[in-house]
Amino acid sequence: MTSPTAFPTTFIASGRQGPAARAATRSIQAATLILLLAAGIGPLYWMIKGAVSPPAQTVAHPLAVWPGQARFANFSTAFHELGIGHYLLNTLIVVSGSWAVQLFVSVTAGFALSVLRPRFGKVVYAMILATMFVPYTVNLVSLFLTIIDVPIIHVDLADTYWALWLPAGASAFTVLLAKQFFDSLPRELFDAAHVDGCSTRHLLTKIVLPMSRPVLAVISLLAVTHSWKEFVWPLVALTDPTKQPISVALSQLSGQAPQDQLIAAMVMAAAPPIVVFAVFQRQIVAGLGFTGVKG
Repeated sequence: MTSPTAFPTTFIASGRQGPAARAATRSIQAATLILLLAAGIGPLYWMIKGAVSPPAQTVAHPLAVWPGQARFANFSTAFHELGIGHYLLNTLIVVSGSWAVQLFVSVTAGFALSVLRPRFGKVVYAMILATMFVPYTVNLVSLFLTIIDVPIIHVDLADTYWALWLPAGASAFTVLLAKQFFDSLPRELFDAAHVDGCSTRHLLTKIVLPMSRPVLAVISLLAVTHSWKEFVWPLVALTDPTKQPISVALSQLSGQAPQDQLIAAMVMAAAPPIVVFAVFQRQIVAGLGFTGVKG
Protein backbone atom coordinates (compact mmCIF):
# COMPACT_ATOMS: atom_id res chain seq x y z
CA MET A 1 0.00 0.00 0.00
CA THR A 2 1.25 3.45 -0.91
CA SER A 3 2.32 5.62 1.97
CA PRO A 4 0.16 8.74 2.58
CA THR A 5 3.20 10.95 2.20
CA ALA A 6 4.41 9.31 -0.99
CA PHE A 7 1.98 11.06 -3.34
CA PRO A 8 2.62 14.65 -2.18
CA THR A 9 6.38 14.07 -2.23
CA THR A 10 6.28 12.54 -5.70
CA PHE A 11 3.99 15.28 -6.93
CA ILE A 12 6.23 18.03 -5.60
CA ALA A 13 9.35 16.36 -7.01
CA SER A 14 7.78 15.96 -10.44
CA GLY A 15 6.50 19.52 -10.35
CA ARG A 16 9.97 20.86 -9.69
CA GLN A 17 11.25 19.10 -12.79
CA GLY A 18 8.79 20.84 -15.09
CA PRO A 19 9.79 23.75 -17.36
CA ALA A 20 7.60 26.22 -15.48
CA ALA A 21 9.11 25.24 -12.11
CA ARG A 22 12.66 25.48 -13.46
CA ALA A 23 11.96 28.89 -14.97
CA ALA A 24 10.46 30.13 -11.70
CA THR A 25 13.44 28.82 -9.74
CA ARG A 26 15.92 30.48 -12.06
CA SER A 27 13.97 33.73 -11.92
CA ILE A 28 14.04 33.70 -8.12
CA GLN A 29 17.76 32.93 -8.11
CA ALA A 30 18.47 35.72 -10.59
CA ALA A 31 16.40 38.23 -8.62
CA THR A 32 18.14 37.22 -5.38
CA LEU A 33 21.56 37.58 -7.00
CA ILE A 34 20.66 41.03 -8.35
CA LEU A 35 19.44 42.15 -4.93
CA LEU A 36 22.62 40.90 -3.26
CA LEU A 37 24.79 42.66 -5.84
CA ALA A 38 22.82 45.88 -5.42
CA ALA A 39 23.12 45.69 -1.63
CA GLY A 40 26.85 44.98 -1.78
CA ILE A 41 28.09 47.02 -4.72
CA GLY A 42 25.49 49.81 -4.56
CA PRO A 43 26.98 51.68 -1.57
CA LEU A 44 30.49 51.38 -3.01
CA TYR A 45 29.36 52.74 -6.35
CA TRP A 46 27.49 55.59 -4.68
CA MET A 47 30.56 56.47 -2.65
CA ILE A 48 32.73 56.57 -5.79
CA LYS A 49 30.12 58.68 -7.52
CA GLY A 50 30.07 61.13 -4.61
CA ALA A 51 33.88 61.32 -4.68
CA VAL A 52 33.96 62.58 -8.28
CA SER A 53 30.83 64.74 -8.12
CA PRO A 54 31.05 68.50 -7.49
CA PRO A 55 29.34 69.39 -4.20
CA ALA A 56 26.83 71.68 -5.93
CA GLN A 57 25.82 68.93 -8.33
CA THR A 58 25.49 66.42 -5.50
CA VAL A 59 23.06 68.74 -3.73
CA ALA A 60 21.12 69.65 -6.87
CA HIS A 61 20.90 66.11 -8.31
CA PRO A 62 21.54 63.63 -5.48
CA LEU A 63 19.94 60.69 -7.34
CA ALA A 64 21.83 61.16 -10.61
CA VAL A 65 23.42 57.95 -11.83
CA TRP A 66 26.68 59.70 -12.75
CA PRO A 67 27.82 63.35 -12.54
CA GLY A 68 27.97 65.41 -15.70
CA GLN A 69 31.46 66.68 -14.89
CA ALA A 70 33.36 64.01 -13.00
CA ARG A 71 36.34 65.25 -10.99
CA PHE A 72 38.79 62.37 -10.75
CA ALA A 73 41.42 64.84 -9.58
CA ASN A 74 39.71 64.78 -6.17
CA PHE A 75 41.59 61.58 -5.35
CA SER A 76 44.96 63.20 -6.02
CA THR A 77 43.94 66.35 -4.13
CA ALA A 78 42.75 64.38 -1.11
CA PHE A 79 45.88 62.24 -1.15
CA HIS A 80 48.27 65.19 -1.11
CA GLU A 81 46.47 68.22 0.34
CA LEU A 82 44.49 66.39 3.02
CA GLY A 83 47.46 64.19 3.90
CA ILE A 84 45.59 60.95 3.22
CA GLY A 85 48.81 59.32 2.07
CA HIS A 86 50.40 59.98 5.47
CA TYR A 87 47.37 58.64 7.34
CA LEU A 88 47.27 55.54 5.12
CA LEU A 89 50.90 54.90 5.97
CA ASN A 90 50.08 55.22 9.67
CA THR A 91 47.22 52.77 9.18
CA LEU A 92 49.51 50.33 7.40
CA ILE A 93 51.93 50.46 10.34
CA VAL A 94 49.11 49.88 12.83
CA VAL A 95 47.60 47.04 10.81
CA SER A 96 50.94 45.29 10.22
CA GLY A 97 51.87 45.29 13.89
CA SER A 98 48.39 44.28 15.05
CA TRP A 99 48.26 41.48 12.49
CA ALA A 100 51.67 40.11 13.54
CA VAL A 101 50.86 40.20 17.27
CA GLN A 102 47.39 38.70 16.87
CA LEU A 103 48.59 35.94 14.55
CA PHE A 104 51.46 35.05 16.89
CA VAL A 105 49.29 34.95 20.01
CA SER A 106 46.42 33.06 18.34
CA VAL A 107 48.64 30.40 16.79
CA THR A 108 50.80 29.79 19.85
CA ALA A 109 47.85 29.82 22.26
CA GLY A 110 45.78 27.53 20.04
CA PHE A 111 48.76 25.21 19.59
CA ALA A 112 49.39 25.02 23.33
CA LEU A 113 45.75 24.37 24.20
CA SER A 114 45.09 21.88 21.40
CA VAL A 115 48.38 20.03 20.83
CA LEU A 116 50.41 20.40 24.03
CA ARG A 117 47.35 20.23 26.33
CA PRO A 118 48.83 21.48 29.63
CA ARG A 119 47.36 20.39 32.95
CA PHE A 120 45.26 23.52 33.49
CA GLY A 121 44.57 24.02 29.78
CA LYS A 122 40.79 23.68 30.13
CA VAL A 123 40.72 26.31 32.86
CA VAL A 124 42.81 28.71 30.80
CA TYR A 125 40.65 28.06 27.75
CA ALA A 126 37.48 28.77 29.76
CA MET A 127 38.96 32.03 31.03
CA ILE A 128 39.84 33.06 27.47
CA LEU A 129 36.33 32.31 26.25
CA ALA A 130 34.86 34.24 29.19
CA THR A 131 36.39 37.43 27.82
CA MET A 132 34.12 37.14 24.77
CA PHE A 133 31.12 37.92 26.98
CA VAL A 134 32.57 41.22 28.21
CA PRO A 135 31.61 44.22 26.01
CA TYR A 136 34.60 45.88 24.38
CA THR A 137 33.73 49.34 25.68
CA VAL A 138 33.78 48.08 29.27
CA ASN A 139 37.51 47.38 28.98
CA LEU A 140 38.48 50.80 27.64
CA VAL A 141 39.12 52.44 31.00
CA SER A 142 41.14 49.54 32.42
CA LEU A 143 43.03 49.16 29.15
CA PHE A 144 43.92 52.85 29.11
CA LEU A 145 45.13 52.69 32.72
CA THR A 146 47.25 49.71 31.73
CA ILE A 147 49.00 51.34 28.78
CA ILE A 148 49.87 54.53 30.67
CA ASP A 149 51.54 52.44 33.39
CA VAL A 150 52.28 48.89 32.27
CA PRO A 151 52.41 46.57 35.30
CA ILE A 152 55.81 45.29 36.48
CA ILE A 153 57.87 47.24 33.93
CA HIS A 154 56.06 50.58 34.56
CA VAL A 155 56.36 51.93 31.03
CA ASP A 156 54.03 54.50 29.44
CA LEU A 157 52.88 53.24 26.03
CA ALA A 158 50.45 56.08 25.32
CA ASP A 159 50.96 57.78 21.96
CA THR A 160 52.96 54.79 20.72
CA TYR A 161 51.92 52.10 18.28
CA TRP A 162 52.58 49.46 20.93
CA ALA A 163 49.39 50.68 22.62
CA LEU A 164 47.50 49.39 19.57
CA TRP A 165 49.62 46.36 18.72
CA LEU A 166 49.70 44.60 22.09
CA PRO A 167 45.92 44.71 22.86
CA ALA A 168 45.26 43.27 19.39
CA GLY A 169 46.73 39.98 20.57
CA ALA A 170 44.02 39.58 23.22
CA SER A 171 41.46 38.19 20.76
CA ALA A 172 39.61 35.22 22.20
CA PHE A 173 37.75 34.56 18.96
CA THR A 174 40.88 34.00 16.85
CA VAL A 175 42.35 31.80 19.61
CA LEU A 176 39.12 29.79 19.41
CA LEU A 177 39.47 29.47 15.63
CA ALA A 178 43.08 28.32 15.88
CA LYS A 179 42.30 25.76 18.58
CA GLN A 180 39.34 24.34 16.66
CA PHE A 181 41.46 23.92 13.55
CA PHE A 182 44.33 22.29 15.43
CA ASP A 183 41.83 19.93 17.09
CA SER A 184 40.85 18.68 13.63
CA LEU A 185 44.43 17.67 12.78
CA PRO A 186 45.24 13.97 13.30
CA ARG A 187 46.75 13.26 16.73
CA GLU A 188 48.66 10.30 15.27
CA LEU A 189 50.81 12.75 13.35
CA PHE A 190 51.83 14.54 16.55
CA ASP A 191 52.52 11.27 18.36
CA ALA A 192 54.70 10.05 15.50
CA ALA A 193 56.63 13.33 15.53
CA HIS A 194 57.27 12.98 19.27
CA VAL A 195 58.45 9.41 18.79
CA ASP A 196 60.89 10.59 16.12
CA GLY A 197 62.34 13.11 18.57
CA CYS A 198 60.72 16.25 17.10
CA SER A 199 60.91 19.21 19.46
CA THR A 200 57.91 21.38 20.28
CA ARG A 201 59.24 24.25 18.19
CA HIS A 202 59.80 22.06 15.13
CA LEU A 203 56.41 20.43 15.65
CA LEU A 204 54.80 23.85 15.35
CA THR A 205 56.93 25.30 12.54
CA LYS A 206 57.56 22.18 10.42
CA ILE A 207 54.33 20.21 10.81
CA VAL A 208 51.44 22.26 12.18
CA LEU A 209 51.92 25.61 10.43
CA PRO A 210 52.31 24.18 6.87
CA MET A 211 48.97 22.41 7.37
CA SER A 212 47.26 25.49 8.82
CA ARG A 213 47.23 27.88 5.87
CA PRO A 214 43.40 28.06 5.71
CA VAL A 215 42.98 29.12 9.34
CA LEU A 216 45.97 31.47 9.10
CA ALA A 217 44.22 33.20 6.19
CA VAL A 218 41.02 33.61 8.23
CA ILE A 219 42.85 34.95 11.28
CA SER A 220 44.81 37.34 9.09
CA LEU A 221 41.62 38.64 7.46
CA LEU A 222 39.93 39.20 10.82
CA ALA A 223 43.01 40.91 12.23
CA VAL A 224 43.48 43.19 9.23
CA THR A 225 39.84 44.22 8.87
CA HIS A 226 39.34 44.83 12.60
CA SER A 227 42.52 46.87 12.92
CA TRP A 228 41.81 48.84 9.74
CA LYS A 229 38.35 49.96 10.79
CA GLU A 230 39.04 50.37 14.52
CA PHE A 231 38.15 53.90 15.64
CA VAL A 232 37.50 54.24 19.38
CA TRP A 233 40.71 52.75 20.78
CA PRO A 234 43.11 54.54 18.37
CA LEU A 235 41.30 57.78 19.18
CA VAL A 236 41.92 57.21 22.89
CA ALA A 237 45.44 55.76 22.71
CA LEU A 238 46.92 58.08 20.06
CA THR A 239 46.42 61.77 20.76
CA ASP A 240 49.25 62.83 18.43
CA PRO A 241 47.61 63.72 15.07
CA THR A 242 50.75 62.73 13.16
CA LYS A 243 50.42 59.12 14.36
CA GLN A 244 46.68 58.61 13.97
CA PRO A 245 45.31 56.12 11.42
CA ILE A 246 42.91 56.95 8.61
CA SER A 247 39.80 55.99 10.62
CA VAL A 248 40.52 58.69 13.19
CA ALA A 249 41.81 61.20 10.65
CA LEU A 250 38.59 61.10 8.62
CA SER A 251 36.56 62.17 11.63
CA GLN A 252 38.97 65.06 12.22
CA LEU A 253 38.79 66.14 8.56
CA SER A 254 35.01 65.93 8.30
CA GLY A 255 34.52 69.47 9.58
CA GLN A 256 37.10 71.19 7.39
CA ALA A 257 37.54 69.27 4.13
CA PRO A 258 35.27 69.76 1.06
CA GLN A 259 32.61 67.12 0.70
CA ASP A 260 33.86 65.61 -2.55
CA GLN A 261 37.46 65.39 -1.32
CA LEU A 262 36.33 63.87 1.97
CA ILE A 263 34.35 61.17 0.15
CA ALA A 264 37.36 60.56 -2.10
CA ALA A 265 39.40 59.99 1.06
CA MET A 266 36.76 57.52 2.27
CA VAL A 267 37.04 55.60 -1.00
CA MET A 268 40.82 55.33 -0.61
CA ALA A 269 40.38 54.23 3.00
CA ALA A 270 37.90 51.50 2.05
CA ALA A 271 39.83 50.21 -0.99
CA PRO A 272 42.70 48.24 0.69
CA PRO A 273 40.51 45.83 2.74
CA ILE A 274 38.34 45.19 -0.32
CA VAL A 275 41.40 44.45 -2.45
CA VAL A 276 42.80 42.11 0.22
CA PHE A 277 39.56 40.14 0.35
CA ALA A 278 39.28 40.01 -3.45
CA VAL A 279 42.81 38.65 -3.81
CA PHE A 280 42.65 36.08 -1.01
CA GLN A 281 38.98 35.16 -1.15
CA ARG A 282 39.62 31.51 -2.05
CA GLN A 283 41.90 30.94 0.92
CA ILE A 284 39.52 32.83 3.20
CA VAL A 285 36.44 30.86 2.12
CA ALA A 286 38.37 27.60 2.43
CA GLY A 287 39.53 28.59 5.90
CA LEU A 288 36.00 29.42 7.01
CA GLY A 289 34.91 25.98 5.86
CA PHE A 290 37.69 24.25 7.79
CA THR A 291 37.10 26.20 10.99
CA GLY A 292 33.34 25.79 10.91
CA VAL A 293 32.51 29.52 10.98
CA LYS A 294 28.99 30.22 9.77
CA GLY A 295 27.54 33.47 8.42
